[in-house]
Amino acid sequence: MNITINHQRRNLGVSYRDRWRRKKLATGSYSMKGGTGQHSYVQNSSLQKTHMFSIDHIWKFLQNLLINNPNTTIRIADLGCSVGSDCLTAVNDIIEAFQVYYNDKPSNDINTLFRLIPSKKHYFAAGVPGSFYGRLFPRASLHFVNSSTALHWLSRVPKEVGDINSSALNEGRIHYSNASNVILQAYSDQYVMDMEAFLRARGHDEIVSGGLMFILVPAITDETLVSQTSPGLLLHVLGSCLMEMAKMDIVDQAKVDSFNLPVYFTSPKQMKELVERTGCFTIKRLERLETVFPRASSGAQIISKHTRAIVEEIIKQHFGFSDNDLDKLFDLYSKRLVDSLSIFTKIEDTSFQMFLVLKAQRRYY
Repeated sequence: MNITINHQRRNLGVSYRDRWRRKKLATGSYSMKGGTGQHSYVQNSSLQKTHMFSIDHIWKFLQNLLINNPNTTIRIADLGCSVGSDCLTAVNDIIEAFQVYYNDKPSNDINTLFRLIPSKKHYFAAGVPGSFYGRLFPRASLHFVNSSTALHWLSRVPKEVGDINSSALNEGRIHYSNASNVILQAYSDQYVMDMEAFLRARGHDEIVSGGLMFILVPAITDETLVSQTSPGLLLHVLGSCLMEMAKMDIVDQAKVDSFNLPVYFTSPKQMKELVERTGCFTIKRLERLETVFPRASSGAQIISKHTRAIVEEIIKQHFGFSDNDLDKLFDLYSKRLVDSLSIFTKIEDTSFQMFLVLKAQRRYY
């Protein structure tokens, strides 16, 4: 398989004037594969759970909060939770009782999430449907917010990449990896709008002054081309499989050309600029946690299963695929990953999980 690497660079944001002229964000309805079957996210999310949060910051924050306000009910929100967060296990060992709000899109399989909550828990759980790119909670109602491996999903595919009259039309690809700079910029602009909306909703409104937010998000190093990272190559290979299915008349070529994944990989530099520009939080901690992708031939099947659990629903929604069609796609994907092992092994991977601890700045209403 020939993989061409294009040289892409980011302009880190659109202007404030242009941003506020845009209409209110329209959000997609994609979600992870529900249930507990062999292709579900529950069964295929171990790669997303390789990093456990350090609880030092939570412990110190909660200790001070409870000393000063012994009768306070600690309220925690897990945003983009899918099937729940590992960090709540750690918090459960620190305090006797707290309220947890699990948030995800309305299309998420919330019933499976609730079935996985242990019966002998110290916390009270509730589901909160909706996009975390908008307001979800009353003012100053949360003490701690967690978002793990969710903020690389955009609220929507950038409009330009699907517009036949736009120079950013992204034909023949499903992502900005290996695309032109104008397509990369469309994705970057969408991410800037989304992330600023996320930070403002939490920092200006929902989190109490001095409250904490943990973010774990897939990222790439500053000035790195996503096409030179494992995630970028994985998406490129998936796109090439859809193109191959179009050549075999399994799927219409126009359907492939109009399909784009709403996924963007930020960098530490861009994230720091966004946090500082919104002015809602101070960065208490920013760490790079290495991610190891399986690169042996046996790992291709693991990656294929994980990818299917993540993107199956959005692919079904766009292409109208049957389970048999999906089996064909991901069988082909596994084979192409094996064929591409030599390319993966040559990559000096610059992708990782970025872990941030943000503290809400004091404000006066």
